[in-house]
Amino acid sequence: MADSTTKNCLAISGGVGGAKLALGLSHCLPPAKLCVVANTGDDFTHLGFKICPDLDTVLYTLADLNNKELGWGQQGESWNFLSALESMGGETWFQLGDRDLATHCIRTQMLGSGASLTEVTRHLCEVLGVNVDLCPMTDDHVATIVHCEKEDSEGGEKTIEPMAFQHYFVRDRCQPTVTGFSFEGMDSARPSDKFLAALESKNLGSILICPSNPFVSVDPVLKLPGILEAMKKSPAPVIAVSPIVGGQAIKGPAAKMMAELGMPASALAVAEHYQGRIDGFVIDEADADLKEEIQGLGIPTIVTKSVMVTLEDRISLAEAVLEFADELAS
Repeated sequence: MADSTTKNCLAISGGVGGAKLALGLSHCLPPAKLCVVANTGDDFTHLGFKICPDLDTVLYTLADLNNKELGWGQQGESWNFLSALESMGGETWFQLGDRDLATHCIRTQMLGSGASLTEVTRHLCEVLGVNVDLCPMTDDHVATIVHCEKEDSEGGEKTIEPMAFQHYFVRDRCQPTVTGFSFEGMDSARPSDKFLAALESKNLGSILICPSNPFVSVDPVLKLPGILEAMKKSPAPVIAVSPIVGGQAIKGPAAKMMAELGMPASALAVAEHYQGRIDGFVIDEADADLKEEIQGLGIPTIVTKSVMVTLEDRISLAEAVLEFADELAS
């Protein structure tokens, strides 16, 4: 059996859930053996700043700067900028803390000077002491668009309105009914060089899809031109961890989205969504009764504790997933 600590691991991550598993993996693997690719479909420009929510959540988590209660933003945050902005009638629906603002300021300045998002992320990792290879899925513009139902002013006919992800997720607090998703700029986007290099590495031992929202955190990454083909060519097994446990999303609107799309909010439905794209699936002990049915889809499945509350939980799940990858590879 292969030793997972001698092989490289590529982890595909969204925000909070993905960052938790990425942190666990960083405690199991040498920094040079782990590459974390973060979704950038959530990125947007706000108040003149380039903001990368998922990248920053992973960055702050790996740097041990994240707000442990919220999962996003920095610990010890202050809100003087936002308070001053509100007093002047500015937009405050997107919470920008004073510490967090420094990250966006540096990123915006560097991008404006011609640096790529990959180069900016590398710089931020260096100054914040993150040794893990963290990179964006692409240096190009890709924007997740959420298609939502909208009633006319008289409450009659419903139409479909495309909405920028952060407007749906933060400004409107996931309240609109979702009918589907699209990804602006996807056709012309190119995976980042670091992402491709990690996928094509001869020493790649596992490709892990973290417990992130399948539709708006993972699909933007997998739909990048050439990525699924590269994953199929790689001898490394592709393993996904279910973000749905006991019919509920651990974090975020995944379960709500699934219900509105006519899908049962279950780990089985997540496995069906990934069918044909993964070689293994990880479900929580609460969903052990679904194992046989998921394996009936042709997807080897393990049951373990996947809800990550403590650092020990994160490390334990990382160890279980890496061991599963070894078993599949052998």
